[in-house]
Amino acid sequence: MPMGGGAASFGVRLASAMASRSALCVGIDPHAATLAAWGLGRDEEGLTAFGATLVDAAAGRAAVVKPQIAFFEAAGVAGFRALDATLRRARDAGLLVVADVKRGDIGSTGDDYAEAWIDRDGPFRADAMTVSPYLGYGSLRGTIDTARANGAGVFVLAATSNPEARVLQTAVLAEGPRAGRTVAAGIVEDVADDNRNAGDAPLGDVGLVLGATLDLGDFGISGDDIGIAPVLAPGFGAQGARIEDLRSLYGSRAEQVLVNESRGLLVDGPDGVAALVADRADRIAAALGAAA
Repeated sequence: MPMGGGAASFGVRLASAMASRSALCVGIDPHAATLAAWGLGRDEEGLTAFGATLVDAAAGRAAVVKPQIAFFEAAGVAGFRALDATLRRARDAGLLVVADVKRGDIGSTGDDYAEAWIDRDGPFRADAMTVSPYLGYGSLRGTIDTARANGAGVFVLAATSNPEARVLQTAVLAEGPRAGRTVAAGIVEDVADDNRNAGDAPLGDVGLVLGATLDLGDFGISGDDIGIAPVLAPGFGAQGARIEDLRSLYGSRAEQVLVNESRGLLVDGPDGVAALVADRADRIAAALGAAA
């Protein structure tokens, strides 16, 4: 079991997994169209088979797998049974699991989301979950506290690649301690503050979601702002970001970045996933091995 009982913090475990395997995060995204192309049904059997293919390809090569919960949820109870099988298989393979649920709510509702996804005794027991701070960063306090009490982590949405978000995330705060910063930069600073009590851990327990297809400068974010936060970076592969550009995209924080790829790993069918995962792991190593 990956969490709790005096185990190392999420940041420590993540840093170890990235160093011993690679900084690759394999997205587990069973789109209906992909399932059909692979001859799988959108049912428990098909979703379980899809999850098994991705987990087995990631084992020993990637630090993290990231199931997109919506694709399982869409299949109802059968989908959640398949998700449970996928999570168990990932844990047995020694992979860290980030549940891509993008939860965010106030009070007891937010607390129960955290209990479901990252409590060591909860039904899903992921190592981390994605969360939205757009009800106010303070609304995440209970979730962050639950994560730390269970040796888990959270990844906070800050700058995302969907165009609808840009107006909100680049808006300038008019008041409060982050006045004059963009909304996204204010969230990055809040995360950095949360990680300052992580002691000498190589990575914090509170991470950021920063889209790899973005110029972070457009959002008022610099590498120094990130601190020791791990960065979950969607957008590699099919969305256009290149692994070879890791250092130019994230500068001195490139070693903290989880390179997330989902659709690009599926293009050669189920028999081709392992080779594509190995290719991405090799390319990450080459990109980070280049002159810092």
